[in-house]
Amino acid sequence: MKSNLTPTPHDALFKQFLTHPPTARDFLELHLPPTLLRLCDLNTLKLESGSFIEENLHACYSDVLYSLKTGNGDGYVYCLVEHQSSPDKHMAFRLMRYAIATMQRHLEAGNTALPLVIPLLFYHGLVAPYPYSMNWLQQFSTPEIAQQLYSNDFPLIDITVMSDDQIMSHRRIAILELLQKHIRQRDLAELLEQLVTLLLEGYTTQEQLTSLINYMLQVGDTAAPEVFLRELARRTPRHEERLMTIAQKLEQKGRLEGQQEGRMEGRREGLQEGEHTAALKIARSLLANGMDRSTVLKMTGISEEDMVKIQH
Repeated sequence: MKSNLTPTPHDALFKQFLTHPPTARDFLELHLPPTLLRLCDLNTLKLESGSFIEENLHACYSDVLYSLKTGNGDGYVYCLVEHQSSPDKHMAFRLMRYAIATMQRHLEAGNTALPLVIPLLFYHGLVAPYPYSMNWLQQFSTPEIAQQLYSNDFPLIDITVMSDDQIMSHRRIAILELLQKHIRQRDLAELLEQLVTLLLEGYTTQEQLTSLINYMLQVGDTAAPEVFLRELARRTPRHEERLMTIAQKLEQKGRLEGQQEGRMEGRREGLQEGEHTAALKIARSLLANGMDRSTVLKMTGISEEDMVKIQH
């Protein structure tokens, strides 16, 4: 995209004409390919901002951008018109970047379907005819492979439909795929045999193992994680030390949490006992001052059993 935002006389004149919707309509009627022209409802032509924000936060600008509806009203089309007074070898790629930026902005506006974006290049340079291809795929060193890649479905690795047996044959990536396939659906203890098999194959580094265990503890679910880790350690001698260290830390953490919970429970019980003692004292005082029994029960919240005790 353009980094120099100061318009040349050529750009200024071009934009003066093409930002005028009736003029732009004539331009599009004359220069859009017939199949695309038939798709467009030029009565809905609307001038849009041609500025885009790149990931590096620099604002860049296309020359002229119009939005319009399709002829049957079921979608959006953008016509992006770029002006060049000199050839640019990567112009087709630049137009593709503009088109993608336009699609992104369309989605951010709340639309759910991608719009068609039609890039057009208006050229009047000294070199004639325009010397470079307007097919962006031709800018790859292997256009045939680029055509195949970008004109078909992208590769998809869907582990949700892979069998565990297939995953187990995937060498160094198998343990990651197995865990991420089952992490939300199964108790990790059910994967013990498969995990042992993969760890014994020696593909997993110590750093990877630590990350895997942290992942299992944070996201996964097992009834007794310390027992699970100890069994995994016992059966995988190469990783025994690291796994036992993690298991011991878990057990220590569990003991500390248990102690803290015990102290908290003791405090709660102490508070409840104190509140109960105070309620009994208030009830005795109210009864001594002649308040009827049912009213005292309601006001203090004590039980019938407590009432019998304080009346004897």
